[in-house]
Amino acid sequence: MNALNSLLKRNLLGEIKLFNGLIDLMKPRVMSLVIFTCAVGLLTAPNQISMFDAIISISFVTLGAGAAGALNMWYEADLDKLMSRTCLRPIPTGKVNKSQALIFGLSLSLISIYGLYYFSNLLSAFILFFTIFFYVVVYTVWLKRRTPQNIVIGGAAGALPPVIGWTIATGNLSLEAISFFLIIFFWTPSHFWALSLYKAEDYRLAKIPMLPVISGVQNTKINILIYSLIMLPVLYLPYHIGFVGSFFALFCLPLTIYYNYICFDLYKDEKHKFNILKAKKVFSYSIIYLFAIFVLFLVDNFV
Repeated sequence: MNALNSLLKRNLLGEIKLFNGLIDLMKPRVMSLVIFTCAVGLLTAPNQISMFDAIISISFVTLGAGAAGALNMWYEADLDKLMSRTCLRPIPTGKVNKSQALIFGLSLSLISIYGLYYFSNLLSAFILFFTIFFYVVVYTVWLKRRTPQNIVIGGAAGALPPVIGWTIATGNLSLEAISFFLIIFFWTPSHFWALSLYKAEDYRLAKIPMLPVISGVQNTKINILIYSLIMLPVLYLPYHIGFVGSFFALFCLPLTIYYNYICFDLYKDEKHKFNILKAKKVFSYSIIYLFAIFVLFLVDNFV
């Protein structure tokens, strides 16, 4: 009896470990931003859909984001174990094996794409398919190990969730949806390059050609500053096309100018060095900054 109880307990612990590993494969922190930006795209669209349809549709987009994360970790398991930032992920720690990750990622992909098509529309499902494909095949498999511009081009995948939210509600693309895309697309490089500055040794060990590894610290800092400055005209676009009002512009301006300032502060450090606290400050604020912008989209829509 004791032996049976012990066996059942080990099996239960194994199942719990596997379940937790599968959840971690979906990159929950990334998923939370996907859910939020997708919801903003949906809620700010001119067409209204039922609460049930909105929740179901966003849930399938969430599963699609999780599928992309799982397939990314499946393919990069050999790199993840080399980097301090990723060595505790499910596959390097043995919570999940590569075959389980692959099956899980492919299954979630199929479920999410078909589910979004069934409960929403073909355009939304196609964009979700394209997002997963672009993140996994174009960014993870093709670009990441080949070019320091990997995060610039690959950032297109992360910029699509609010576009999907918009098309769930409207069934079509428009300048408003494109403005969402451009904001995240041009925000992504400065965000990730700030991270890569203080994780450069990780990338060097894993032989990933991130910008600081290939082009050096100074060039990376210049690029971070340039992309932060690009946010000013990009954030003017939704105001210019009448998507948002002066409330949005009034609050976005100081948020962006402060972002420009801390990126400039990072840039002006000694030529070939950087202050790790300043790089972390840019990275941390960039997350708050993007979140605040999308909150302002919501608030402006309802004031």
